[in-house]
Amino acid sequence: MNRPDTRFPQFNHTAVPIKRIAFVGNYLPSLCGIATFTTDLTEALATQFPETTFLVLPTSDPDVQSGYPERVRFIIERGEIDYYNQAAYFLNMNHVDLVCLQHEYGIFGGPSGSHILSLLRNLQMPVVTTFHTILRKPKKQQASILKDIIDLSDRVVVMTRRDMEFLKKRYSVPRQKIDLIHHGIPDVPFIDPNFYKDQLGVEGKYVLLTFGLLSANKGIEYVIQALPAVLEKHPNVVYILLGATHPNVLRWEGEKYRESLIQLAEDLGVTEQVIFHNRFVNLDKLIEYISAADVYITPYLNPEQSVSGTLSYAVGAGKAVISTPYWHAEELLAESRGLLVPFKDANAISEQILYLLEDEVKRHTLRKRGYLKSREMVWEETARKYMASFTNALEVRRSHPQPIVNSNKVGELVTDLPSRKIDHLQRLTDDTGILQHAIHAVPRFEHGYATDDNARALIAAVLMEDWKEYALQAQELAFSYLAFLWHAFNRKTARFRNMLSYDRRWLDEDGSEDCHGRSIWALGTVVGRSRVRGLREVADQLFQRALPASRRFKSPRACAFTARGINEYLKRFSGDLRAANVREKMVRFLVELFEKGSDSEWQWFEDYLTYSNAKLPHALLVCGPSLSDDDITRIGLESLEWLTKVQTSEEGYFVPIGNNGFYHRGKQRARFDQQPIETYATVSACIEAYHITGDEKWRLEARKAFDWYLGRNDLNLPLYDPLTGGCRDGLHPDRANQNQGAESSVTFLLSLLEVSSMEQMKPLPGVEPVKESAPQGSAAKAT
Repeated sequence: MNRPDTRFPQFNHTAVPIKRIAFVGNYLPSLCGIATFTTDLTEALATQFPETTFLVLPTSDPDVQSGYPERVRFIIERGEIDYYNQAAYFLNMNHVDLVCLQHEYGIFGGPSGSHILSLLRNLQMPVVTTFHTILRKPKKQQASILKDIIDLSDRVVVMTRRDMEFLKKRYSVPRQKIDLIHHGIPDVPFIDPNFYKDQLGVEGKYVLLTFGLLSANKGIEYVIQALPAVLEKHPNVVYILLGATHPNVLRWEGEKYRESLIQLAEDLGVTEQVIFHNRFVNLDKLIEYISAADVYITPYLNPEQSVSGTLSYAVGAGKAVISTPYWHAEELLAESRGLLVPFKDANAISEQILYLLEDEVKRHTLRKRGYLKSREMVWEETARKYMASFTNALEVRRSHPQPIVNSNKVGELVTDLPSRKIDHLQRLTDDTGILQHAIHAVPRFEHGYATDDNARALIAAVLMEDWKEYALQAQELAFSYLAFLWHAFNRKTARFRNMLSYDRRWLDEDGSEDCHGRSIWALGTVVGRSRVRGLREVADQLFQRALPASRRFKSPRACAFTARGINEYLKRFSGDLRAANVREKMVRFLVELFEKGSDSEWQWFEDYLTYSNAKLPHALLVCGPSLSDDDITRIGLESLEWLTKVQTSEEGYFVPIGNNGFYHRGKQRARFDQQPIETYATVSACIEAYHITGDEKWRLEARKAFDWYLGRNDLNLPLYDPLTGGCRDGLHPDRANQNQGAESSVTFLLSLLEVSSMEQMKPLPGVEPVKESAPQGSAAKAT
């Protein structure tokens, strides 16, 4: 997938709010370069972006005894693949927005670190991977793993141009997917090395320095071999070797390499001039050592070394550097920012040391050039670039979602309908009404109730009277929801209030026009549909009191809801002239909007698509035949057909308008977040179009939209939860919202009522009729 290139200077971190970012990789107090890097990067990000929460999931380290800092939330047992699956589940459940993987083959379990693939394959959020090692001649399995990681990552980060070019050529990674971000460094001042020498006991000395975890591939012996020639001319030189032996080396070989270096120094007679500091120091102490150095040396033996954090730190501190020509050194020390010597060449090292000690102007020129170049590498800049990469990954995922589950191919028709289940509806309902929200499937009392939700639930309860096995429960629920609407009606203003706290205090004087219109729709449905006389009579009283306020409505959706409700009401009281006049007023208002605002490219009532869009043409479809006006019906069909095309993906599945910006005329539509309320509106309107026209395409459109609930969507994730009977609250770019609130659960139930009734009438082409244990009635036209 070709994705837009990240433009770091233009980065605005408010473009996509990122609340939670998780790092997977080693972390201090583990003793390794990646642990230090991950810790430094995370802390730099946390300092610069305090509104974001950062958490870390390192692999287990047997050498860590003192415990991890609070930021570390989950330890992945390195060799246990189940822990990688658990880690993915932990990240998904904790609503992490993005994962940043720090990759090195050796820090993960499985052959060549393959266990990390299990974690990546189960993640639902974008992944940005930093590659610390990219082998030029990998083994077949190593190359395969790297390719899989690239495919599973939304973006990849490399630290050198050579690595970037290699990924492009060897692995065919598009440039747009790669971010080049140099290894970060602390921001230290450019100072005279003599400032710190007395604190380290080397005042009056020329100080050579190498630091880092000790292992045999560091080539330290060649610097020691170079010292006699240097000391012959400059006896005041000392060579400080700072760093503990690498834990893995210590575990398998002990101090064999260090002891060989000590012996070599003794054999060459330079024991007094070689100072071993066998310890891992904190950043402040490390900066003291680097600052005291006159010359920094990296005599590493591996020419393919992609990154050296120690080299980056030395250049960033303004040190004159001598290095072997491994890849990172060649790039960082180019343009006379340092001196390169051949591998395993002690004579060349001694010559360059003498050159720098004897030419102070040259030494300071190298220092200054490297220091100035490194300003773009300080952790503040590095953190900003990483956040830009993270933001880019999220924005691309929003516009180009990636399927997560592959059990059903996107685009295939889901033929089986879920079984009837009202458990979650009952769970959300108490003796006041239906609660607004849930955390997962658990009701949230603190968020209270909404008239909007109780109106929808009232419609669903009335339609469920046709479900014989739930008829009695449906009637009881309908009494609760109607009682809520009765209580919500404000007699002083003749409007419905909307928000009620759990302790039964109204939080508003009047709800929105949409809330009022939705309540009229629910009341009209009770009057026109319910078999229970008591419900009908109470609903009729409230309907009569609420209707006059609708004459002043300016909201198209409120007018559509009201027209729907009146149409239901008139099925029982067709001679009510006042109601009929209000209905016609609502319908004419919608027609006028369409005629003024639509054209061949934008066949719609407004200059934007927001929520419950299909309710506008739906109102015209139900009212057009009643008013014997073919133009009203035509507009309803034309606008609905245009809307269904807008909400169909290139692959042929349903994609509702996202609520994160919606869709404004002439601008890019929002893909996410996708919500069940929009899906229900489309399902219901398409079924109405089918009843009016008999055209099979509307049946297919209705099923296409309904199947969004079942996983035929951008992520291949089901929104309906058959275990609870509830519906998840929406589809994010990377996951489904696991909460199952009233709006989503009730709109799914309404969709199921209508689609199951439609399917009972006539099967789709090539699809067997749905057989259920209880008759479904004729719910399809009710909403």
